[in-house]
Amino acid sequence: MRKHIQHRDFLLDIYIEDTDFQGFVYHANYLKFFERARSNFLLENGIFHKDLVQNSLAFVVKRAEMDFLLPAKLEDSLVIKTAIEKKSKARMIFYQSMVNPEDGKILCRGVIEVCLINLITKKPQIFPNDLLLIFNKGELNE
Repeated sequence: MRKHIQHRDFLLDIYIEDTDFQGFVYHANYLKFFERARSNFLLENGIFHKDLVQNSLAFVVKRAEMDFLLPAKLEDSLVIKTAIEKKSKARMIFYQSMVNPEDGKILCRGVIEVCLINLITKKPQIFPNDLLLIFNKGELNE
């Protein structure tokens, strides 16, 4: 059975720029919100995109699956929950959900597979040691 690291909740407020003319969040913005939570996970663990790029490395999305269950609306205050699974030394999967903290309902779920690649060769690259250590010592949940 694979183990997951549970990341802290990412708080998110919905603004007019996030919505369509009906006041509902535009579907593509859910990807942006999930990206913010993933970037936050890396930043909080000392992994900086600009440092990776200086070393010709970058995280890229290999696969994304989304389930839109309920609409997020203008002025909602929501939470993005994230659990991370290490698939290999160059791939991880983020299991993410956007939740209304008032009633606990899940608005959207996503499974996002991310790879670290070498920007020159375009081939997978082993994660930095700092990231591998997170998976080895992280708070693990089944």
